[in-house]
Amino acid sequence: MDSVRSPGAVILILVIWFAISFVTNIIGPLMPVIIDDFGLTLTLAALLPFSFFLAYGIASIPSGLMIETIGMKRSMLIAFGVVLLGALAFSLFPAYGVVIASLFVIGIGMAMLQVIINPLMRTSGGAANFAFFSVMGQLVFGFASFVSPFVFTYLVSSLPDPAQSNLLLDTLRSLAPTRLSWVALYWLFSAAFALLLLAVWLIRLPQVRLGQHEQTGSVAVYRELLKNPHALMFFLGIVCYVGTEQGVANWMSEFLNTYHGIDPEILGAALVGRFWGLMSIGCVAGLALLRIMDSRTLLKLACCAATAFVLAALFGPAEVSVAAFPWIGFFISVMFSIVFSLALNSVKVHHGAFSGILCTGIFGGALVPLLIGVAGDWLGLRTAMLINVSTLSFLFVIGMRARPLVGNSRVSLAALKRGLAGRKGGSS
Repeated sequence: MDSVRSPGAVILILVIWFAISFVTNIIGPLMPVIIDDFGLTLTLAALLPFSFFLAYGIASIPSGLMIETIGMKRSMLIAFGVVLLGALAFSLFPAYGVVIASLFVIGIGMAMLQVIINPLMRTSGGAANFAFFSVMGQLVFGFASFVSPFVFTYLVSSLPDPAQSNLLLDTLRSLAPTRLSWVALYWLFSAAFALLLLAVWLIRLPQVRLGQHEQTGSVAVYRELLKNPHALMFFLGIVCYVGTEQGVANWMSEFLNTYHGIDPEILGAALVGRFWGLMSIGCVAGLALLRIMDSRTLLKLACCAATAFVLAALFGPAEVSVAAFPWIGFFISVMFSIVFSLALNSVKVHHGAFSGILCTGIFGGALVPLLIGVAGDWLGLRTAMLINVSTLSFLFVIGMRARPLVGNSRVSLAALKRGLAGRKGGSS
């Protein structure tokens, strides 16, 4: 591996990935508790992830323009300041309306950070090491998503018990409302992002020169891309993927609580963590499979497997549902990277603008959970969560219809067998 240009910046970016994941994916474990504490309908509860992911749809493209105008470091400071503002508002005024607004503000900051850190990682780690550090970033992201439900469980079970005492718990007890102990999480987020803001202020970041594929385009370029039916298909594919991911993660615990009486603060939260943990394992398995399979074939197989597990989770008995929900994360793990790469490999030019359009599709994380919540109030949550089957079906269609200009690089099974045989013979 080539030498890393800025090890400190690489470490900082990995910490930022951890923080982004932790804050983003804590909403799922919180949903049943917030529904109970605020007395919400499913529709009102669905507005929580909706407000957060709506910010991605609004802020992704403007964030790219901001980076090109004022630079990386100033953009990062603004992004952390926005997230800190949202987390503090949530912590200080934990009423439903303020929470909705705070999640929207936090989402804007998160969208800005995601647009910033990919080109910054390419520069800090070196272009030759970008793929390695990108995968490492995804693993850190998955690990944080796995850990966050267990932190949630620890806090909501420990804070109401005065017998459990340490500096962290005692400090959080003095800050969080007694009847809303989960608000302590957002005091932790506020402290963490204040420290990250200070770190970005102090650390010297490398100068980033955006490559052609990272630059934003003109209004005419966006209009041209949006008129392309294949570009629109891939945009909707990102909407469907993120919608499926969040539609399962955000409603899983509430479903298990409603239909199987499973405690959302203990087992429900643990299963959400397992969902994200299996997603990380699935990413590693997907990297290996992409070396021997066409990405479109892998996408179709993953859609079929994920659909089977969604149906098992929704209609199986409690033990089947508990087992099936986390494995959905394993099978959908490869979908985002496959759809994104198929999209960029299907156009010859304007990759920067097209990337911005695709990132705007993260809005699916707002849309699909909201649709599930609204439908759940009318039809019941079990029927509403079948929306995830329709989004997976659209992703399957992409696997059928995609015609990339460049296919994914892979090794034939025959060549792989010859290589293994050669290693075995050389070692004997």
